[in-house]
Amino acid sequence: MNELKIGWAARDVSTEEPVNIPGQFHMRISRGIMDPITVSALVIDNGADLVAFVSVDCVVIRSGLLDEVRAAVHARNPEVPVQKILMGATHTHCGASHYADAAPGSAANISTAMLGQVPHDGVEVASSDQYRHFLAACTADAVCEAYECRAPGGIAYGYGYAVVSHSRRVVYFDDLSKRPGAARNSTHGLNGHAAMYGNTNDPQFSHYEAGADHFINLLYTFDADGRLTGAIINVPAPSQNSENEYRLSADYWHDVRTAVRARHGDIFLLPQCAAAGDLSPRILHYRQAQARRFRLKYCTDQTELAARKDIAERIAGAFDEVLDWARKDIKTALPVSHVVDTVGLSRRLITDDEREYARQGLEELNRKPFKTDGTPEERLHANSILVAGRNRFARVLDRYETQEAQPKLPMELHVLRIGDVAFASNRFELYMDYQHRMQARSPFEQTFIIQLAAQPGNDGGTYLCTERGAWGRGYSASMFCNLVSPQGGQELVEETVRRLEELHSSG
Repeated sequence: MNELKIGWAARDVSTEEPVNIPGQFHMRISRGIMDPITVSALVIDNGADLVAFVSVDCVVIRSGLLDEVRAAVHARNPEVPVQKILMGATHTHCGASHYADAAPGSAANISTAMLGQVPHDGVEVASSDQYRHFLAACTADAVCEAYECRAPGGIAYGYGYAVVSHSRRVVYFDDLSKRPGAARNSTHGLNGHAAMYGNTNDPQFSHYEAGADHFINLLYTFDADGRLTGAIINVPAPSQNSENEYRLSADYWHDVRTAVRARHGDIFLLPQCAAAGDLSPRILHYRQAQARRFRLKYCTDQTELAARKDIAERIAGAFDEVLDWARKDIKTALPVSHVVDTVGLSRRLITDDEREYARQGLEELNRKPFKTDGTPEERLHANSILVAGRNRFARVLDRYETQEAQPKLPMELHVLRIGDVAFASNRFELYMDYQHRMQARSPFEQTFIIQLAAQPGNDGGTYLCTERGAWGRGYSASMFCNLVSPQGGQELVEETVRRLEELHSSG
């Protein structure tokens, strides 16, 4: 069994330029930096195989960023097997946009308006293309540095508990779409019995659609002398407390880095977002009690910033609790196997009725003129929402035209083992149930699921809802949000489990 070699690197990828901040249906132009956004890279190599983990403080990874990173790494160091770069987003809604300035045809990005499509007279907006080139260069530098500074070391691992995620889909006894005045639009207006962030103070409130996942998976790294050098922290929750902020921020991961480093020094930390498509770091039904907690505990009414600190305390506590016993079993020589495949997953098909609904919706929005009155910021806000709505309808129509010829969505899947620990990736905001199905059937002692993993090409992200999500409908479980069906979600489970079993049986 070959000895492990471990290398770390990180880069601050913040910018003072006024860049678009994706994550909402309107453009937000950054007004400086709240806290640093970071790229972190970790290479674990045993001579026979390796993995280069990369984590980026951004909402999702698109517009060919992975291809650009792999090309830059190869140009700098051809020895690095670039297909083994496994890159994921923390899903902060306050990262800088690296999306293409000009959208390709009508299949524009579904979650944010493109700079080239939205009038922004009077508002300075820096090029997202230029930021992507900067981000790709920084990421490539970090990967190459981590690879080149590999040195003998060891790993330890374990799991703990940290309350971060809560179900964000609220289910009602009645069908919301049948209520008087119910909205029907391409953003949040396709509700059924469920709604994302729905009002729980409602006589028809029944329950949350999903439970919660309070597991935190941790993999620690050590140098040859047994000193802690860094850790992967895998949490099933997006970093989404400051999601409406107009400054760049890593969200609660900044607070986690601060809290952990206050106890352990300036170690490397690599955040991973586990399956959390139907989860968020927000409590919906206990807000009054939470507000009182934060007033007394932190002497503030700034609920979301207080929530970030609260989350960081819990993660840092779990980090220490697990480290205390996991470091008793540091391994310096382990099998490493990393498989990278492309799998095809059954698409969520657009029906004839849905196609007609999208056609009419697009025609209606195309007739609506851009806003020309008000302040430049007010015009940008309104016009970017209009373009985002048009793009979402256009994307549905494009899918309808191609789905018969292309019934499967290709996805790059990473499945790897480091001793008795496994990692498996997917491109989605993946509903929690799929993760539990994979982990329950995995033959490994611990299985880390990484959602929002980067894909080759221009696309990435999108939700993958469960059967019960599809029944409830609503945002994250509609034709606009799901490229893959619940059937395709189960196919992802089966493809992942099969590869996990193969890796485990290979010894």
